Amino acid sequence: MAELILQAGKERSLFRRHPWLFDSAVHSLRGRARAGDTVTILAHDGRVLGKGAYSPHSRIRCRMWSFDADEVIDDAFFKRRVAAAVARRQALPELAGQEGLRLIHAESDGLPGVIADRYGDTVVLQLTSAGAEKWRQAMVGALIQATGCARIYERSDAGTRKLEGLTAATGWLHGEAPAGEIRIVENGVRLGVDYAHGHKTGFYLDQRDNRARLGHLAAGKSVLNCFCYTGGFSLQALRGGAASVLSIDSSGPALDHARANLSLNPELPAERAEWLEADVFQALRDLRQEGCGFDLIVLDPPKFAPSAAHTQRAARAYKDINLLGFRLLNPGGLLMTYSCSGGVGLELFQKIIASAALDAGRDARIVARLSGAADHPVALDFPEGEYLKGLLCSA
Repeated sequence: MAELILQAGKERSLFRRHPWLFDSAVHSLRGRARAGDTVTILAHDGRVLGKGAYSPHSRIRCRMWSFDADEVIDDAFFKRRVAAAVARRQALPELAGQEGLRLIHAESDGLPGVIADRYGDTVVLQLTSAGAEKWRQAMVGALIQATGCARIYERSDAGTRKLEGLTAATGWLHGEAPAGEIRIVENGVRLGVDYAHGHKTGFYLDQRDNRARLGHLAAGKSVLNCFCYTGGFSLQALRGGAASVLSIDSSGPALDHARANLSLNPELPAERAEWLEADVFQALRDLRQEGCGFDLIVLDPPKFAPSAAHTQRAARAYKDINLLGFRLLNPGGLLMTYSCSGGVGLELFQKIIASAALDAGRDARIVARLSGAADHPVALDFPEGEYLKGLLCSA
């Protein structure tokens, strides 16, 4: 096994059990290692610090599998890690009975670059790092053993794979395609999941609890759902008794899927739902000019800042969208606003929202801080895993 030797002093992050080693921390590689190979990590003075997956094409030169120098990285290792991740979800009562569930949350489950989401008896697997790619078959076997799933579909087509020198990979890894659409029930709402072409693995499972919360707040209110995608927030608002729901997205296919999801729930008042295909920024300006107002507004935009390098540009976009949101919010209304940008931390996000409220002339308060659902845990030694942050504000 090749050995990755660190620069003097660069072992401190490993003592904190952070799973990433950047290229600037590496002094040399002793021996040969290809992308994804397991290497032993040595401090500059020769101390063994653990084992990780080598990635010669990425700035993250190594992702740690284990901080135990004696642990063997083999098929059995991945069976243990996957089984432990599944067991953690099974131990949480609030996740019982959920048909859509994240089973593996990458670094926060000790499996860097591995995402696995379950939709009924189908698991969608996404591998985004060289190490995860190397152990694909081990992951498949471990998931079958831990879940008894009927099928596994690979959605390894995230753009981050390019940073690892990997090309996109999609297709069935276990079992056969289902006869029809995959559907789940989430907090009383039926939803179709486009596992092959939808965002991420087909659906935004991380917002499950926040969608339910919106439903509890929606009774009798006029609701505006921006960047609505396939309508998860919108349908929960209707289920919660919203007086009206206007949903905006720039994607026609996403809105078609949202309408189809609504049709799966004939008990919901479809006449209270309006779907608008438009650029959200421009649509909000148009609504403002028309003198519209809403009691409850959801702002759940796509990732504006995939890294810290995009933070300044993202901050401007978040400021703009939230300024427009506050201006459209009726007195006493609620604004539910989110960022899923890793490059924008919670402190900065709150400052942006405060600045937007100030410029809108609104006296706003934080009612609640919002985050991902319980099946999206955040390891204490990997704060980067807390990518989703949200605020529920009254104004």
